[in-house]
Amino acid sequence: MTQPGTPEAFPPVRKSVTVKAGQETAFYRFTREIGTWWPLASHSIGGKDAEGVAIEEKVGGRILERIRGGRECVWGTVTAWEPPRRVAFTWHPGHDPAQAQDVEVRFTAAGLATRVDLEHVGFERLGAQARMARRAYPMGWAYVLGRYARRRDLGMMLLSGLTAVLMAIQRLRGKSDAPTEKTA
Repeated sequence: MTQPGTPEAFPPVRKSVTVKAGQETAFYRFTREIGTWWPLASHSIGGKDAEGVAIEEKVGGRILERIRGGRECVWGTVTAWEPPRRVAFTWHPGHDPAQAQDVEVRFTAAGLATRVDLEHVGFERLGAQARMARRAYPMGWAYVLGRYARRRDLGMMLLSGLTAVLMAIQRLRGKSDAPTEKTA
């Protein structure tokens, strides 16, 4: 039970996907090639003006979104860089870094494929937005990992449409909350 005055702890979001690639290829596709598969149209700060996203490949490196007009927004900071087994980072796209959650992604060889396990924790740091974020991220990460794994089945198409609708609703709600945007 949570003590009075202590933020409510939320269970982690855990998602897994198996990709048809070796461990090293899977790791670098997730990190070095993130800009080729990340769904910027629905999962970015810049929306239609988002031009790309990249991960600086080192502890302390930034996850950085580039937006038309030269703006850059930091989504998080790399906290562990262990190719080809693990990458971890803080996560605060569109929010103050003090509200950052933690994401860890593990890559485990599985024959000719690789199992990719993602864990996202620390939602309580979002304060009043924590409950809504914790409800949205399971679907969001499923969609993002599906894009990463290049899944194109009917379920992914439906999830894509639903995710776009939910993200639009969240953006509309967020306009009244005015989250802090950090630029580099």
